[in-house]
Amino acid sequence: MTDISIIVPIYNAEKYLSKCINSLINQTKKEIEIILINDGSTDRSEEIINNYRDERIKYFKNENQGIGKTRNFGIEKATGKYLMFVDSDDYLKEDACEILFKKAEKEKLDLVICNYYKVDEETDKKEIIEIKEFKNTKLKDNKELLLNVNLAPWNKLYKRDLIKKNKIKFVENLKYEDAPFVVETMDKAKRIGQVTEALNYYVIHKNSETTIRDNKVFDIIEIVDKIRKYFSKRKDYTEIINKLSVRILTNYTIQQRMQQDKKIAKEFINQTFQYMQENIPDYKDNKYYENRGFLRRTIEKNKLITDLYVKLYKEEDSTNEK
Repeated sequence: MTDISIIVPIYNAEKYLSKCINSLINQTKKEIEIILINDGSTDRSEEIINNYRDERIKYFKNENQGIGKTRNFGIEKATGKYLMFVDSDDYLKEDACEILFKKAEKEKLDLVICNYYKVDEETDKKEIIEIKEFKNTKLKDNKELLLNVNLAPWNKLYKRDLIKKNKIKFVENLKYEDAPFVVETMDKAKRIGQVTEALNYYVIHKNSETTIRDNKVFDIIEIVDKIRKYFSKRKDYTEIINKLSVRILTNYTIQQRMQQDKKIAKEFINQTFQYMQENIPDYKDNKYYENRGFLRRTIEKNKLITDLYVKLYKEEDSTNEK
C-alpha cells in the first residue's frame, strides 16, 4: 500500500538531482512512491534518473509545460493516501515522511506543516525557519495561518482526498503558482496540524529566481488578485487578506532593488501601487506596517520613496562592482 506520493518536478536539475532523489529513496518510511516528472530538461537529468533502479520510482517525461502543469500532472498520477511536493534542488531529512505520516494518521489531519532549513548553496550554511507554533486547528478558527505559514507547497503533507475532492489545482502558466494552491488547501482542510521539527532543506542559489527578478515578476499581482477573488465574498477574511496582499506586494516592490532591468523595476512599482490604490484604498493604514520599523514603513508606503530607494540601491550596487 502506498501511504505517500512524493511529486518532484524536474527541469535541468542535473547539479542537484542525485541529492534530492537519494534523500527520498533513503526515507525511513518505505511505503512511498516517488513521482519524478521530467519537464523537458535538456541536460543530464534523464540520465541521472535512469541510473536509479528503485521500484518505487515512477518516471514521466513530458514536453516543457512549466511547474504548475507539472505538479498538476503529478497529482493525477499519484495513488498515495497523502501527497508531498519536493523541488528537484531540495531534499528531505531521512525520517521526514515517517514523522509527517504518523502525525497525520494519529491526529486525523488533512494537512500537516513542518519547519524547514534554508540552505546556502555556496557555503552549505543552514538556517532553521520556524513557523509560529499552533495547535491543531482550521483556517476559520486561526486566520493568522495565512500570514504565519509559508505559501510554498513543500514542507507540507496533504491528504490526497482533500486535493481531489475539492479539485484544487496549481495555477498554470504563471510564476508564483504555489501560493493560491496552499491558501486553498488551508481553507478547505478540516484539521491542520504542525510538526515543529525542521524536515525540509530548501536550497538558496546565488542566481535563483528568488534573488534575481525578471519580467515574470508582474505575475505576482495576478496571483494576489486570484487569492483576493477567492475570498471576495467572505467579509470575515477581508482584514487578513488585505494584510497578506500588502505584505506580498510590498515585499516585491522592495525586491526590485535586485531587478536587472531598471525599466521593469519602475513599471512594476507603478503597477503594484496602482493595484493597491484601486483594491485596498486604505493600504497605507494597513496593520501590516505596525511591526515594521519607521524607516521601512516610510519607504514601503510611498511609491516615490520606493522608486528612489530602488534607484539609489542599484546605483550604489553598480558603483561597488566597478
